[in-house]
Amino acid sequence: MVFITEEMIRMRAEHNDKEICSLEEVSLHQQNIEKIEHLDRWCRNLKILYLQNNLIPRMENLGHLKKLQYLNLALNNIEVIENLEGCESLEKLDLTVNFVGRLSSVERLKHNPHLTELFLVGNPCTKFQGYREYVVVALPQLKVSPEQEAWKSDLQWLDGAKISRSERIRACQRMEELKGGLQEQEEEHVRRRQRERQEAHIKESRGVTSTPLWVQENQEEDPGLEDRFWNTPCEFSPESRVEAHRHLEEKQRAAE
Repeated sequence: MVFITEEMIRMRAEHNDKEICSLEEVSLHQQNIEKIEHLDRWCRNLKILYLQNNLIPRMENLGHLKKLQYLNLALNNIEVIENLEGCESLEKLDLTVNFVGRLSSVERLKHNPHLTELFLVGNPCTKFQGYREYVVVALPQLKVSPEQEAWKSDLQWLDGAKISRSERIRACQRMEELKGGLQEQEEEHVRRRQRERQEAHIKESRGVTSTPLWVQENQEEDPGLEDRFWNTPCEFSPESRVEAHRHLEEKQRAAE
């Protein structure tokens, strides 16, 4: 398991005389990180944090980043939106291509009053019928920037698409009608994930790999394999995605 280390951050703070406590931006993308930690103690002045293209399963240890405005966690293994209540300055959250299936966890972002942009493209919850209407109603604070507000614009942002005031009104009108179906879809997703975790545990205990076939079958050296791994949409589970990464690491070590 790869963790965030002080040395990892200092290497990205050369422009700041390697001083990490006053850093306002850190990029830790594609570092094979599997757990977020230390940043909320070491870098409390962060405004921008890039953690995309890792293997992070949980949003955690970020609550003390009071100045954080932009958090990018795209292309990770996150299943639930959580633990951002303390990020009181958060304006933009990117969770593109993760495994968020508990759509109701979106409501936890109500505690981020300055949130203006949310990206959930490529997550299981976006396939739920009524997904967009639910988020529009659940997060009324999703709005345009202060500069745009000065022009009295009614436009708002979800998944990079503008939301008109009329769309919000229609979504509010349909919410009671949609609630039951959305709950059923989320419950079905939770049951499916439980089965997937059980199957992954059984395979692991039996020493059976769940690495995707497109990785297993590529026996010849292919410099583009890792890029394809990181950029393939979520067609498998967080468990098999981690295992696919392990497979690639082993191949790379064997080739050295």
